[in-house]
Amino acid sequence: MLTNQKKNSKGILLMLISMAFFAVGDTFVKIAGSFLSPAQIMFFLISGGLIVFTVIALIKGEKLLERRAFSPILLLRYCAEMLGLAAMIMGLMKVPLSVVGTVTQASPILVAAGAVIFFKEAVSWRRWTSIIVGFVGVVIVIQPGGQSLDYAIFWAVAALLAFSIRDLVTRVTPPDIPSASIATFTMIAAFPFATAWVFFSGERFFPAGIDWAIVAGMIILGSFGYLLLITSLRIGDLSAIMPFRYSRIVFLLILGVLVFGERLSSSMLIGSTLIILSGIYIIWREKIATKRLIDGKQTS
Repeated sequence: MLTNQKKNSKGILLMLISMAFFAVGDTFVKIAGSFLSPAQIMFFLISGGLIVFTVIALIKGEKLLERRAFSPILLLRYCAEMLGLAAMIMGLMKVPLSVVGTVTQASPILVAAGAVIFFKEAVSWRRWTSIIVGFVGVVIVIQPGGQSLDYAIFWAVAALLAFSIRDLVTRVTPPDIPSASIATFTMIAAFPFATAWVFFSGERFFPAGIDWAIVAGMIILGSFGYLLLITSLRIGDLSAIMPFRYSRIVFLLILGVLVFGERLSSSMLIGSTLIILSGIYIIWREKIATKRLIDGKQTS
């Protein structure tokens, strides 16, 4: 039986591998933009992910036809995930890889603010300060008042908002619903949208000149990155594992430079640092608040 320290070490390793998979998958998506439209990329990601998650669920013996997977709260989660993915694909087509990755990784900060508004969670001035610092980091990366502002960056902001809604809804999702069911039904819900997007765009589902190695790479890396993420969060302590979620920013910064020749500006480095530090601090404060709540219940 694994000790808590070994569980955390294994969880951290799986989180790092997951974030690396996501980062390389995002790179493949951006490369795929040279021979596929955003609609076609969405179609391949959804249909490919549906096949992968269904096969994995069947192998693990998990229920796919879970009635609660059709609940209104999960339907909201599916829609948020679908819209977030579509917006992120649009962003990756038009904005540097490092910028899209940095902005979308600010979702834990937005979730912390949303938890106060929608769930009435009590937040100390320290966490409010951290949330504000995180938002300042996003603003520094985006530079909304800059002369060279590329309005396509707001696709990344839209993805950030959608993914934050997804994560907020996840907080009230019954924990005993198999992750395979949620993942599979997310793909099922998004499939009609992805299909309609290609159809009404007047594009072919399987155009000529497809690099199938790139397509397969983005599907496999995205799917298994998601499964490794879920597994890592279920192995050890969230407070120990979650900070390593921000390694995706580092991976994307490196890939942006090596693959696309992106230049790392001072605003990018400063903004991403603020986002990472504020996110880690929020996770740490949540651990302290949870411990105090548990200790209070034990002494009462």
